[in-house]
Amino acid sequence: MLPQLDNTYRVRRTGDTGLLIEVTGPDDAHRLAAAVTACNLKGVIDVVPAMQTVLVAIDPDQTTLDKIEPDIRSLESAPDTDSEPARVTVPVIYDGADLEFVAEHCGLTADDVIAAHTNSLWRAAFCGFVPGYAYLIGGDPRLEVPRRGESRVRVPEGSVGLAGPFSAVYPRESPGGWQLIGRTNVRLWDEHVDPPAIITPGTVVSFENVNG
Repeated sequence: MLPQLDNTYRVRRTGDTGLLIEVTGPDDAHRLAAAVTACNLKGVIDVVPAMQTVLVAIDPDQTTLDKIEPDIRSLESAPDTDSEPARVTVPVIYDGADLEFVAEHCGLTADDVIAAHTNSLWRAAFCGFVPGYAYLIGGDPRLEVPRRGESRVRVPEGSVGLAGPFSAVYPRESPGGWQLIGRTNVRLWDEHVDPPAIITPGTVVSFENVNG
């Protein structure tokens, strides 16, 4: 069932072209986003789930927030589906620059960190930062680590990192402050294919240790 859009779940307007709906977590966000998408409301051009919100964006030439807000508030259930979530396996070479720091911070060995990371079934809660960057949740709580005190100017494409309860793979070279534990050759974002991202909200991700 969907979260009820009553006083518990706040609906905010973001300018004249967006509704930001606050929910309790990623499960509610994914269900609500799926239901809004399934409705095919005229003028809705994007539905973006996040950790505790869903953004519904409209084309003001086709509709108004006054028209779509009541429809969204009246949603009572998610669409029926028997489909399984998408699954992606990411092969990783665990030789990241911060692997030893993560192990020491967590009171583990480097092998323990690798085992904890690969034995978890991660799930993409939301995407952001740069195209194709998915924030993965559901990992071993022993792996929760702080961000670096100072971000790196360049993090190589394919770097696998940890920060707080999240893990992620950098889809392209960029600045970044996460603790790097490994790297992969899997290309996570390609604007020449459809869809361009191989990991989207709700995707289940497993990491495979391919160290020699």
